[in-house]
Amino acid sequence: MSIHSEHPFLTPRELRGPARRLRGLLPSPVTIWTSADGERREGWTISSMLVADGEPAEVLALVDEDSDWWDMFRRTGQATINVLPQGQGWLADVFAQMAPSPGGPFRTGEWLDDAFGPRLAGAAAWAGVRLLDTDPDHAGWGLLVRAVIEWVEFPDDEPEALEHRRGRYR
Repeated sequence: MSIHSEHPFLTPRELRGPARRLRGLLPSPVTIWTSADGERREGWTISSMLVADGEPAEVLALVDEDSDWWDMFRRTGQATINVLPQGQGWLADVFAQMAPSPGGPFRTGEWLDDAFGPRLAGAAAWAGVRLLDTDPDHAGWGLLVRAVIEWVEFPDDEPEALEHRRGRYR
């Protein structure tokens, strides 16, 4: 239960930079990128991403270089992109390390092993990707990571994907 009608740590609108306000106007996908190395699993919530169609198709993402997941992705060279369906904002918060998950983030949700990385049961879509460059350039505060899309899969019921806009999940 909360006594606040808004997020208690939200920066007031007048103190937010124009680029941050512009980003907030644009809908962003909500995905969890996962990688595994033996028994060890890592994952990270990523909303700043873009799919570039082509031969081969690629995905570009802004990645936090300090995340444990990035270290594993750079080492293994592969990841599963789990596109979250509507109603799973809580899972995005867990993998962004903004919400607790006793026993670790993979205790939240149902995860299946996959060759590219753990796969979320009930995701809106999955993609297996291969990292192109282990030493990418920075773009703003993140690393501009490029990966080749090796496969994409959709569930039979194709649920609507979760999006993030103006600090809220929709």
